[in-house]
Amino acid sequence: MSLNQLSFDLASLQAAYRSGTTVRAVVAESLARCRTDTHHAFIHVLTDAEVAPHVARLDGVDPASLPLFGVPFVIKDNIDLAGVPTTAGCPEFAYTPTESAFLIQQLMAAGAVPVGKANLDQFATGLNGTRSPYGACQNAFDPDFISGGSSSGSAVSVAKGCATFSLGTDTAGSGRVPASFNNLVGLKPTLGLLSGTGMVPACRSLDTVSIFALTAGDVQAVLGAAAAFDASDAYSRAAQPFGVDFSSGDFRFGVPRAQDLEFFGNTAAAQLFATSVARLKALGGTPVEVDLTPFLEAARLLYDGPWVAERFVAIQDFINAQPEAVFPPVRTIIEGGRGVTGAQAFAASYRLKALKRACDAVWNSIDCLLTPTAGTLYRIADMQADPIQLNSNLGRYTNFMNLLDYSAVAVPSGFLEGGPAQGLPWGVTLAAPAFKDIALLRLADRFHRAEAFTLGATPTPLASTPACTGLPSGEVGVAGSGTVRVAVCGAHLSGLPLNHQLTSRGARLVGSPHSAPDYQLHALAGGPVQRPGMVRVAEGGSAIALEVWELPAAHFGSFVAGIPAPLGIGKVKLADGSEVPGFICEGIGIAGATDITRFGGWRAWLAAGAPR
Repeated sequence: MSLNQLSFDLASLQAAYRSGTTVRAVVAESLARCRTDTHHAFIHVLTDAEVAPHVARLDGVDPASLPLFGVPFVIKDNIDLAGVPTTAGCPEFAYTPTESAFLIQQLMAAGAVPVGKANLDQFATGLNGTRSPYGACQNAFDPDFISGGSSSGSAVSVAKGCATFSLGTDTAGSGRVPASFNNLVGLKPTLGLLSGTGMVPACRSLDTVSIFALTAGDVQAVLGAAAAFDASDAYSRAAQPFGVDFSSGDFRFGVPRAQDLEFFGNTAAAQLFATSVARLKALGGTPVEVDLTPFLEAARLLYDGPWVAERFVAIQDFINAQPEAVFPPVRTIIEGGRGVTGAQAFAASYRLKALKRACDAVWNSIDCLLTPTAGTLYRIADMQADPIQLNSNLGRYTNFMNLLDYSAVAVPSGFLEGGPAQGLPWGVTLAAPAFKDIALLRLADRFHRAEAFTLGATPTPLASTPACTGLPSGEVGVAGSGTVRVAVCGAHLSGLPLNHQLTSRGARLVGSPHSAPDYQLHALAGGPVQRPGMVRVAEGGSAIALEVWELPAAHFGSFVAGIPAPLGIGKVKLADGSEVPGFICEGIGIAGATDITRFGGWRAWLAAGAPR
């Protein structure tokens, strides 16, 4: 395969490097693709001289030693790259940093090579991609349509095959809406998981750097390389275990009530959302209807409340000195924060706290939430004719997630059939509480691969890339699940009296195996809750029906502490020969107990009338 036919997904690049392709050749091809851009995706493409040091540092390095070896990437132009101007979409604001942003340093240390600075809605204020003096960024599939914003060029550059991944930022949906409109996966990570040092802020308390890539696996690899605690960033947070992995097996997903769904007249988008619900059900999900009312009220606080003051604070000196340099719709929004009072800010923060309590209650009944990423998409001409209202429409399903501290992944759902946007891509978003990023990416990958998609706006089939499994290699700040599996054999089984001791701690049923044929089961004396005792024996044993639950390790200690003698947790051997922590009984405990081994399990004994 010639280089101009090479797909820049991570697996294809790694295969090319294994076959002897050089970093210089790959980066030269990437730069050539960037320089032929006609969609206003770039503010600056690195010159050969600017990129040379980044390539030279990989000379003599084993490609297998770095997780992102020789991977070209694009940077939204509100994130610093040393020696290259940062404009935030405003040439009068531009400055040239002497040091790259913390996370850019992380990525380059992992082997990635920067190739360009991407266009954006000025000062990251907008969800449409048209608010830039460098030109309205055009959709990768149809230049008459918006790209989505504010991370417009970041998304289009990857969709057009110019780079393997790009960085955007997300305050209100800027890392998700462009993914939806350009057939990409877009991650809005947990707030603070990626450092904000070296980023021009929009709303500093809500901003997060976002990641665009062709596949969920590629996003996960980038997250693994970029996520690291940054002591110089007051909003940085160390990664936490993501807990029970709901990405496989049975899971529950929230679906907005019919009256909460709004597609702004786009019936093709409504149909794709219904198809998305059916696809998740086919993957093992159970839909649970969710009232979006508190979520939507929280969303309105972002622009109708005092958080616009953060946008004003971010560029206060500049906008005071040169207001005419700011794009009119952007200036209207940012100037709206000038007169916000402390009383208004505190009142809104109190209301948000109450709304978060109401919204967080939904996680008691679901594992993740499914929404449209944006209800519809618009032509550039229509957006420019009505820039405030149509932009507001784009944020209906995105504005609340940063305020509520959720993680979210935008994933392709399909292509619109009918209507003015016929044939254009459209996507959905999977959201969950903070630090659930890995589980969301794994589920998004399964969802994505359930259809025969291609990558971005390229002809490369998604099926040619590996699935998103395990943790990213070379991860710096991505934590594992942090869970413990435990086998139960009696009153903790599903639907029985003590099962709540598992479910109240966030445990999930992951299987119903049998033990190895080495155990006897006894109905213990006492109560009031009847309990079995499972004892391992040298002979006369049988296979016992079990359930295996996955429990957050943080709650495992309190669970074990509540287990009464003569029961305890030890290693239980399963029928497949593996071992898992589970309930065992001290030998002394079976004195006065009834041997019920012949029933093969506690449920069978109960079903037989629990004969003594």
